[in-house]
Amino acid sequence: MIGSFTVGFLRIGWVDVIDVLLVTVLFYQLYKLLTGSVALKIFLGFMSIYLLYLVVKATGMELLTSILGQFMSVGVLAGIILFQQEIRRFLLTIGKATALDRVRVFPWRREAASERMNITPFVEAAKSLAGKQTGALIAFAMASDLKFFADSGDLIDATVSKRLLMSIFNKTSPLHDGAVIITRGRIQAARCILPVSENPDVPASMGLRHRAAIGLTEVTDAIVLVVSEETGQISLVRGGEVFRNLASADLRARLNEFLFDVAPKPTASTGSTAAEVAA
Repeated sequence: MIGSFTVGFLRIGWVDVIDVLLVTVLFYQLYKLLTGSVALKIFLGFMSIYLLYLVVKATGMELLTSILGQFMSVGVLAGIILFQQEIRRFLLTIGKATALDRVRVFPWRREAASERMNITPFVEAAKSLAGKQTGALIAFAMASDLKFFADSGDLIDATVSKRLLMSIFNKTSPLHDGAVIITRGRIQAARCILPVSENPDVPASMGLRHRAAIGLTEVTDAIVLVVSEETGQISLVRGGEVFRNLASADLRARLNEFLFDVAPKPTASTGSTAAEVAA
């Protein structure tokens, strides 16, 4: 083998080294996806059953081998069902890393998107809602399609305005309980149900709105704006990362950064993961 070397009785080539490194990176990414979720315990249980299967097969226990063998024969299908959210997040991470719009092959696409989206109504509405301690949950669709979550609420398809957002999240409005989904600069739907995060590291100080925001950003690349009903604090959530207690200027800077890749000016506000907030 060209470029190979010997370690003891093993002959190792550079292809083998690259193979091991790639598998290491793959397992590291898998560990990052599963850490802090219930799926990690499920994965450990699944691996325990697989190791038990190898042991009983090696020791010649035919009955147990037959029973566990039937279970292992559908292991791939069971894994897809059990880890569908984690697989979705993994594929989304790969897709985001290879997206054409990041390469700027078509630079006018990002500029056109920024022209369609006016963030001023969101900033002003969030400021007014926070002052009245009225809860709000606004999800901005990015590359991921949020149609599944939009269908869980009431379709609106309306132009964004501060007054409309204030009306939707008014405590007496029948649409206030749930999330508003923004797609292509328009209000696609309201009263939408979002998936709640199962991350045990989310602190108890975060209510259901924050957990729903974290849950959506764990399975999609959406950006979620949260106004706390208890404290009136404004937060932004992206990729499970929570940016809390944002002032109006900070909120505008973060929205420009997350939605349009506009680098923000240095501010005192910092982002923190759920685990860091808990600490």
